[in-house]
Amino acid sequence: MSEQAIVALGSNIEPERHLPEAVAALRALGAKAVSSVYQNPARGGRPQPDFLNAAVLLETQLEPAALKAALRGLEADFGRVRTDDKYAARTIDLDLLLLGDRSSVLDDLILPDPELLTMPHLAIPASEVAPTAIYPDRGETLRAIAERLRPEAELHLRQDVTARALAALRAEGLTP
Repeated sequence: MSEQAIVALGSNIEPERHLPEAVAALRALGAKAVSSVYQNPARGGRPQPDFLNAAVLLETQLEPAALKAALRGLEADFGRVRTDDKYAARTIDLDLLLLGDRSSVLDDLILPDPELLTMPHLAIPASEVAPTAIYPDRGETLRAIAERLRPEAELHLRQDVTARALAALRAEGLTP
């Protein structure tokens, strides 16, 4: 049985190239929709390029651990090297935010991702691809979460990259 999943995408190393390419690669996992792309300042307190962030809606039959492994495989294909520094620059970051109405903890995967409740760069794009999806255990829609966080958001719409991400979702034969 298929379930809807929301995956957050982020990049601050050649993001104008990597984000659309990642959207194209996610088609193999059942990508159905992509949000607008937003630029926001990097976190972590040291100077580095801004991030571009978006969200993709998937239809998948994969279980959480298998989907996470597939996302990590795509990251590796893009040259992502994971370190202990969660604020390190990256070619692509693919994080599973929601999978249906599941609430679970598997090793280092928590569903739904609790950062959806506090991070505008996650909540706002996620709400664009699934506004009526409910955050399990809270009964709050993604639209409501995004609207609550919008006043503190430092997001700037990147229409140029959004157009390329939409084209990548529809295009045939695009790979990273």
